[in-house]
Amino acid sequence: MVDGVAPGLKIDRGIPSQLARVPEVATAVERQGYDGCWTGEINHDPFFPLLLAAEHTTRLEIGTSIAVAFARNPMTVAYIGWDLQAYSHGRFLLGLGTQIQPHVEKRFSMPWSHPVRRMREFVTALREIWSSWHEGTPLRFEGDFYTHKIMTPMFVPEPHPYGVPKIFIAAVGEAMTRMCGDVADGLLAHAFTTKRYLDEVTTPALQEGLDRTERSRSDFQVSCPVFVVTGETPEDLHAAGVATRKQLAFYGSTPAYRKVLDLHGWGDLHTELHRLSRQGEWDAMGTLIDDEVLAAFAVVAPLDSVAAKLRERCDGVIDRVLPAFPAGVPDDAVTAVLRELRGLPAAAEWSHP
Repeated sequence: MVDGVAPGLKIDRGIPSQLARVPEVATAVERQGYDGCWTGEINHDPFFPLLLAAEHTTRLEIGTSIAVAFARNPMTVAYIGWDLQAYSHGRFLLGLGTQIQPHVEKRFSMPWSHPVRRMREFVTALREIWSSWHEGTPLRFEGDFYTHKIMTPMFVPEPHPYGVPKIFIAAVGEAMTRMCGDVADGLLAHAFTTKRYLDEVTTPALQEGLDRTERSRSDFQVSCPVFVVTGETPEDLHAAGVATRKQLAFYGSTPAYRKVLDLHGWGDLHTELHRLSRQGEWDAMGTLIDDEVLAAFAVVAPLDSVAAKLRERCDGVIDRVLPAFPAGVPDDAVTAVLRELRGLPAAAEWSHP
């Protein structure tokens, strides 16, 4: 351990999905010292940007956080994952999520049912497909939701030496989290997660899944975004706090995340936030996030204390952290925080350990 930094702690960040911006941003992210970058599936395809990120970097891991699994099928995802893993020389991380039923059915026009069972089968099918390609074995997968039983030589992609991508699954509830421990290589926690929720809900459920498959926690990664409220001046810190309170209020108004508030005894806050959200009172919602709630969900600190607070948040539960710095924090200040988080001396140029 180096100055309180857990061995193997990785520091990641998101990158934009607009293709024209990816080469410059990905190059800068690698130069700044991050270990990985992630794209989400919001208003752009999540996979195309990673092809460009792979092309313009040499060591940066690249991943989806998340790609909507149920908008696709295991075979299409298997081909995409295989190609990105080969092109990136083994740096691709496949992050999958379920999305919610209305979006799967009414936006993607795809079937929805039994999300935990379906996701388990999706991942199992992926592994069976990749295994057939790697080992040349017949593909004979038949489940409750997916069937893959045809794989003639013409449709097998060229071999590569980089193995299969690691699979991360987005999970908040206990059932999905246990399933992650059963079949996945990593868990993508939501930004609306507190240290207490990770300690008391996520970690025990994950360990149950790992125990069922006799796997070690050291072979598994938990990735988690962390809001950072900071700035060079008190005014900057205040402005970052206002913006983060609004984000937290939006998440807190969503029924799927009420369980996090309930754990802290803040269920009534969700009720009021949900009521205001239905009225479109977004600014008023942010004012309901008091300092105690803000501190539970975010690292709130001046710049010279951010690294220590992030270490405290990650200790024992988070293996990959995505610190969400406010937009106004200069790049050199962010780089200094990253170096301190790794226990490295300040330096003008980044030299990756």
